[in-house]
Amino acid sequence: MEKGCNVLVTGVGGFIGFSLCRELLKNDINLIGYDNLNDYYDVNLKEARINILNESSDNRANWRFIKGSLEDKKILEDIFKKYNIEIVIHLAAQAGVRYSIENPSSYINSNLIGFSNILECCRNFSVKNFIYASSSSVYGGNTKIPFSEKDNVDHPVSLYAATKKSNEILAHSYSHLFKIPCTGLRFFTVYGPWGRPDMAPMIFTKAILNNEKIKIFNNGEMSRDFTFIDDVVEAIIRLIDKPATPQKNISNEISLNPSISWAPFKIFNLGNSESIPLMRFIKALEKEIGQTAIKEFVPMEQGDVKNTSADTKSLEDWIGFKPKTNLEDGLKKFVNWYLSFYGRT
Repeated sequence: MEKGCNVLVTGVGGFIGFSLCRELLKNDINLIGYDNLNDYYDVNLKEARINILNESSDNRANWRFIKGSLEDKKILEDIFKKYNIEIVIHLAAQAGVRYSIENPSSYINSNLIGFSNILECCRNFSVKNFIYASSSSVYGGNTKIPFSEKDNVDHPVSLYAATKKSNEILAHSYSHLFKIPCTGLRFFTVYGPWGRPDMAPMIFTKAILNNEKIKIFNNGEMSRDFTFIDDVVEAIIRLIDKPATPQKNISNEISLNPSISWAPFKIFNLGNSESIPLMRFIKALEKEIGQTAIKEFVPMEQGDVKNTSADTKSLEDWIGFKPKTNLEDGLKKFVNWYLSFYGRT
């Protein structure tokens, strides 16, 4: 990163945004964090993350936290103008596959209207690099494993996935029309210290410690590509220094590969390239906690997918990095953090 550059990270109260900013604060840049700190999950956890960032800043003049929503275009425009934003890492969104079925308007407002507001600011203030969060959920009902960026993703099975697919399409149009370098990252089940309470590692750990049942969907016949947070942060930081560029000589390939373009536009899978069976994950978690889970096997939930697995060759070729933390090492770090933050109850 260029010394003194101005970077905006949205979603800094969230898991990935917080973890990224914590690392970025070690660099000599001007970092602006943005989040509405909504109550989708524990606000106290989000505020604790922000407090850590405030305490981690050696020079408070180089760090600003601003509270606001993505739908508030005026506040966003003021931020871009006042701080001369050059790089945007857009991680804020309404997350969660299952929650989208019950609360669709939250996803439309944040993930579509909010996303378009960010794109307009990138356009109007000549941003040099735009990196945004997509999701492995866009692969929907695809059954070919591992998932490749070349695969068709026109059949989402949740509203959340549909909004993330829409983000990719919107980003491409802005990249084409206004030459904004846009990089979309399809995250695969990110976990680790300071993780999200609505995801399996946190839900299962809390239940196991409290001798409560854990629901095992699809009767345990599921797998996930679990990706450790440190690997995700490393990849994003490398992408900051390598904005998307146009792909040359793609006339015969463009119809076969939606992740590239004649515009400065890229899409990458960001996963660990190993699909872990759900029962193996639970067994490894039980071992780290030192306690056996009380298991309740239930059918698949609406909007969920059976298996995920990332082909990350494109990302590795682009930035020379491949996520590498194995599940057991990652869970050890996660459980140690959980016990230090929440205790055993």
